[in-house]
Amino acid sequence: MVYGRSSQRQRPVEPVTLKILVAGGFGVGKTTLVGAVSEIRPLRTEEMLSEAGRPVDDVDGVEGKTTTTVAMDFGRITLREDLVLYVFGTPGQDRFWFLWDELAQGALGAVVLADTRRLADSFAAVDYFERRAIPFTVAVNCFEGAGRFPAETVRAALDLDPEVPLVMCDARERESVKEVLVTVVEHAMTRAALQREHAAATTT
Repeated sequence: MVYGRSSQRQRPVEPVTLKILVAGGFGVGKTTLVGAVSEIRPLRTEEMLSEAGRPVDDVDGVEGKTTTTVAMDFGRITLREDLVLYVFGTPGQDRFWFLWDELAQGALGAVVLADTRRLADSFAAVDYFERRAIPFTVAVNCFEGAGRFPAETVRAALDLDPEVPLVMCDARERESVKEVLVTVVEHAMTRAALQREHAAATTT
């Protein structure tokens, strides 16, 4: 018996899942970014800021912030039928940095979310991913009222390598965040391809 095309069932596409981290200073908008782009209800581990934590929680510039992430944020976005991103937001405060090593395992790449009002808060995340050779993109969250600077000025202030992408974004807008994530994936894939070419060249 011969079956026509219409009677043949196509196998569903099994998507590739990739892990992306979102890091940066306290109050920079990581939880907002994950929530804006996630197609599922994001998992959040936020707690209220307490008086006991005020000596160690630097709220200068984000005085209106009342909660903080104590473990991680988690969301998911389907970029294509065959590509799904799991997005993990890291805690921004120093005392929770021990969690970063756990979250970084298996990550394809990362976003360093930056605020021009507190740019120095981005240094720790930039250093972390550079030391571990994890591809990352810097995304400047354009807060209302914050100074707007040319990308090259921000790049110089953060002392970024030329190949590190730097983009402007609005962490509240899904399409803006999606563009940031696409940039991270493309950068990581390009770097992986260059590393494979280099490895092949050195073995021939």
